[in-house]
Amino acid sequence: MNSDILFPGSLSRRRFFAATAGALGTAVGLPSLGDAADPTPAIDKKKHEEAVEKGLDWLKKTQNADGHWDANGGAYPVAMTALAGMALLMEGSNLKEGKYSEQIAKAVDWFLKKSQQPTGLLGFNQGGDFGSYMHGHGFATMFLACAYGEAEDKEQQQKLEKAVKKAADFCSKAQINRKHALPEGKSVDIGGWGYTSATENGGGDEGSITVTQLQALRAARNAGIAVSKETMDKALAFLEACTTPNGGLIYSYANGRAMNGSERPPITAAAVACSFSAGQYKGDLCKKWIKFCKEKIPFAKGRVAHDEYQSYYFAQFMYVLGDDRYGQMFPQEDKSTWMTWTKYKEAMYPYLIEQQDKTSGAWNSGHISPVFTSAVNLTILQLERGVLPIYQR
Repeated sequence: MNSDILFPGSLSRRRFFAATAGALGTAVGLPSLGDAADPTPAIDKKKHEEAVEKGLDWLKKTQNADGHWDANGGAYPVAMTALAGMALLMEGSNLKEGKYSEQIAKAVDWFLKKSQQPTGLLGFNQGGDFGSYMHGHGFATMFLACAYGEAEDKEQQQKLEKAVKKAADFCSKAQINRKHALPEGKSVDIGGWGYTSATENGGGDEGSITVTQLQALRAARNAGIAVSKETMDKALAFLEACTTPNGGLIYSYANGRAMNGSERPPITAAAVACSFSAGQYKGDLCKKWIKFCKEKIPFAKGRVAHDEYQSYYFAQFMYVLGDDRYGQMFPQEDKSTWMTWTKYKEAMYPYLIEQQDKTSGAWNSGHISPVFTSAVNLTILQLERGVLPIYQR
């Protein structure tokens, strides 16, 4: 297990998302989606709805008075507020209407009044983000872009439009640009992101942060905010440069070559989700990532290392696959081996519901905090609502 993991009651000052995305996430005896599935309990619609409602109500009750959520020890308020806010938006509430409109409005207010810096950064250079702010900035940009897309009040729309534009601009300027040498002797421009902006971190970059920025920029574009095509193209080229011959992504381009055996399944799953959200379903690179995930990612048979981060993105791309897209991508494969949303849901939903604390409504597993685990699981359990464009098929 990666030594950078944060443990309850003893928060390390190392980057928790780096640790979360860094481990392989394997466990003995856990099947992949390509294996014959063991019998799983049927999805009880009533239990599913009750679990979601209880989980969302728990988030509502645990929101701080000023509108933010945080992880254990007060850590990562930007990322936690964004992920919790996304879960509430997925229910169908928005800034003006719905059961959780007040909580969404308070979270948006917190970002606009206390989190966004003059540069456009949604975060803090120290304190709760421990100097590692780009993960939080990505999640927060996505949340505000989605809130903007659902806003109905003209004044709120204007405030959010300005905030999201500034956040997307900061993201583009924070990209770390470099040249990647191709085998034939040519080079290509690539651009990933690191813990801090390009002007601060000396050129370091890593995959889990890069996919977070890509999804944030896609959410901004979905909301009608102009996003540089060059920024997006360089980011996708970065992910390609980080892909090994086996089809998985390595943790960091700056710190190592894309060699077989150094892949990270959680980051690879995140890359597929970002590719899908960008409307890219049929490219050879995306197919390589999917094949790698099919082989390496277990599901719903017990905890694996860094479960939540991996599950967050894996569920998104499984939902977009639906029940026939895999067959369209790989028409030569036997239908019984296809990766399908139905297979995933029938295994994962009962598992997630069983893990929920039936008294509080929270999910308490994982090392980051119940807010993180609950927000991720509520995202997975609400994908079929289809409310937010960033998660739609």
